[in-house]
Amino acid sequence: MLRIAVPNKGALAETAAQMLGEAGYRLRRDPKELTVADPRNDAEFFYLRPRDIATYVGSGALDVGITGRDLLLDSGSPAVEVAALDFASSTFRFAGPGGRHLTLDDLRGKRVATSFTGLVGAFLRREGVDARLVHLDGAVETAVRLGVADVVADVVETGATLRAQGLEIFGPVILESTAVLIAGAERAAGLDVLERRLNGVLVARRWVMVDYDVPRRLLDAATAVAPGYESPTVAPLQDPEWAAVRVLVKRDEMNLVMDRLYALGARAIFVTPIHAARL
Repeated sequence: MLRIAVPNKGALAETAAQMLGEAGYRLRRDPKELTVADPRNDAEFFYLRPRDIATYVGSGALDVGITGRDLLLDSGSPAVEVAALDFASSTFRFAGPGGRHLTLDDLRGKRVATSFTGLVGAFLRREGVDARLVHLDGAVETAVRLGVADVVADVVETGATLRAQGLEIFGPVILESTAVLIAGAERAAGLDVLERRLNGVLVARRWVMVDYDVPRRLLDAATAVAPGYESPTVAPLQDPEWAAVRVLVKRDEMNLVMDRLYALGARAIFVTPIHAARL
């Protein structure tokens, strides 16, 4: 069986479980379950702390896992990123006392508080900046005010939490993180199937199927509006002057595409969600 590490709690857990369910895998029914066997799909799931998943996969104890790119890089594990999964996105930045207009060079010899010492330490070494890292498990925003550190390095969404502590963001982006599928150095049998299934879930979330009827004289113009993933499917109608078209359209563009098709002369336009795909 393919041994898969899954986050057991936190921001990653719910969406990871939902993706695996949509990909056709068996999920745990009791949150206290630590392992779930799925013989039909030749897989076994291990529910672990997100921060530990890269270590288990990198050691070879488990074949693959779902975790954050930030957690993977912070761990120092030899596990590798296989695919981005398009959820749990975050940005890591430096922040320091407001009004000082700090730069990366100002970090030399300073104390930097973070929960991701491996990640931040590697970034500073690449940039040639020698700073002292202060490891905190959480709530790093208060570290400067309490005198534990001179600056912090943390996940930034709107920056409101940092501003509330009198901090302002400075310097380059440390990392753009997202949930990722990771694997060990040796690609395990069954990983290709898992990767295709998860990609099929992503396709189903990003795309919809649009059907419409259009006069044949406008067919080229209509297919230019919505060219599809590869190309549209065109079928004849009983009226030889009209054609039926089926095409994949990005979900966030579907209303704009429908408006343009209608304005062009297409009619009977409707959208069908996609539940799974293999492209």
